[in-house]
Amino acid sequence: MAKLLALTALGLALAFFGERFIAFRQRMNIPHLVHPVEPPSCHIIPGLENGSEDIDILPSGLAFLSTGLNYPGMPSSVPDKPGEIFLMDLNEKEPKAWALPIRNGFDVQSFNPHGISTFIDKDKAVYLYVVNHPQMKSTVEIFRFEGDSLFHLKTITHELLSSVNDIVVLGPEQFYATNDHYFTNHFLAQLELFLDLQWTNVIYYSPGEVKEVANGLSFANGITISPDRKYVYVAAVTSHSIHVMKRHDNWNLTPEKVLHLGTLVDNLSVDPATGDVWAGCHPHGMKLLMYDPADPPGSEVLRIQNILSQKPTVTMVYANNGSVLQGSTVAAVYNQKVLVGTLFHRTLYCDL
Repeated sequence: MAKLLALTALGLALAFFGERFIAFRQRMNIPHLVHPVEPPSCHIIPGLENGSEDIDILPSGLAFLSTGLNYPGMPSSVPDKPGEIFLMDLNEKEPKAWALPIRNGFDVQSFNPHGISTFIDKDKAVYLYVVNHPQMKSTVEIFRFEGDSLFHLKTITHELLSSVNDIVVLGPEQFYATNDHYFTNHFLAQLELFLDLQWTNVIYYSPGEVKEVANGLSFANGITISPDRKYVYVAAVTSHSIHVMKRHDNWNLTPEKVLHLGTLVDNLSVDPATGDVWAGCHPHGMKLLMYDPADPPGSEVLRIQNILSQKPTVTMVYANNGSVLQGSTVAAVYNQKVLVGTLFHRTLYCDL
């Protein structure tokens, strides 16, 4: 009887893990063929060979880029080099990127920037909020942009900001942030991903209140807000979807709809002129987890028009099998041009 029970338990365990493995392959988009799509004119931005995981563009056309992310389990082109924030002026005919000095005693050697978001106050001062992972922890760093430098003002930590991926600023020291894992231990985080526990969430932070405002997401990632600030959009990577949530006066979020896109959605941005949502996407997640330069991960960029309607229009604006651009994470638009960033590879600039 004991042997029968042991065999039964083993059989159930194998069946469970077999089902989880098949589901995991589906979540990683295996197989997913990339059909090339390219706008009329694209070129690589020199000096940004270490990735630009997130991009935020000011109304003036100045673009901040988060570069050099070292993320557990993902490839990195320069794992031993600290990250940097680069700046581009997209009003220039041929924009160039340059690294911004960071002042006020900030520990640049442990800088590991992830998601970013800008904020302009009533006095027109510009602030940059940066998700940082020093020693693989999660903090939110606040900088003031002045002249040609970033001045560090404050580091925010909180027990609910445990595995922060991205951020959208709402006001002074006020933001929504996504946690992309429930566990902070690397092994448990990988197990969480394999089992698809859907325990990731969105946190609202302010000096007077910190709370969970959304949960049950599959690898919550990019987050942004509609131009009228009534809706929040959250990317769920492994469910290949964008969650549309309604924002309430108490900053709570309620689900409105889920848009399934058939690709692993990373960071999101919104065109302030049209309200269109732009997404940097990964057509093949396993190629990111098991990087092979001979068979690199591809890139996809989606444009979603009328996302609040019953039938949004989804357009593949850019797609490449990795021969030009690997591991696209973000697409941000300005003046009929799109800037496409990656996890660890190049940065692309295209006319639309």
